[in-house]
Amino acid sequence: MAEIRVVIAEDQGMVLGALAALLDLEADICVVARAANGRAALDAVASCSPDVLVTDIEMPRMTGLELAAALKTSHPEVRTIILTTFARPGYLRRAMDAGARGYLLKDRPAAELADAVRRVHQGLRVVDPALAAEAWSAEADPLSDRERQILQRAGDGKSSTEIATELHLSDGTVRNYLSEAIAKLGAANRVDAARIARAKGWL
Repeated sequence: MAEIRVVIAEDQGMVLGALAALLDLEADICVVARAANGRAALDAVASCSPDVLVTDIEMPRMTGLELAAALKTSHPEVRTIILTTFARPGYLRRAMDAGARGYLLKDRPAAELADAVRRVHQGLRVVDPALAAEAWSAEADPLSDRERQILQRAGDGKSSTEIATELHLSDGTVRNYLSEAIAKLGAANRVDAARIARAKGWL
């Protein structure tokens, strides 16, 4: 039986090493590359042709959700599992929309990850059951992709001018998007809006 080829993306070195070691213990799974950020993971997928990608959500240079969406377009044959600490329905919905086939929480038993890799490789979906039930009843994400991009940067402390430069927009356009996002979330200001959106898994 052919081994299941896996790339792991995780920005915490100790966690990355532990995940790789755990999966390498399995006779039918081979970790072919490790990546410390989303961009490196995308490169690793292109060069190593894995069957499955296991990725964290929050990583530098490209988030796990952005990575899943990119692979859906460029390498649709690679199946993505999101492995995260975030038990938030908003994140789960966005992960599924981005094309992820699995969504697991890091506090689950280690054996479940290997089992998830096998099941996703077979074409099945693997989602934490309690979180899946919660996601069905959760409120819908009101933010547009552009509002999310801008609010994320504002929440990181960037000014409207800095955001405008980074996204090639005018200051006024950035302020308009922020106003829209603040109004949609019923927030007091941009920092409050980012806090609310993060708590719900929308950022």
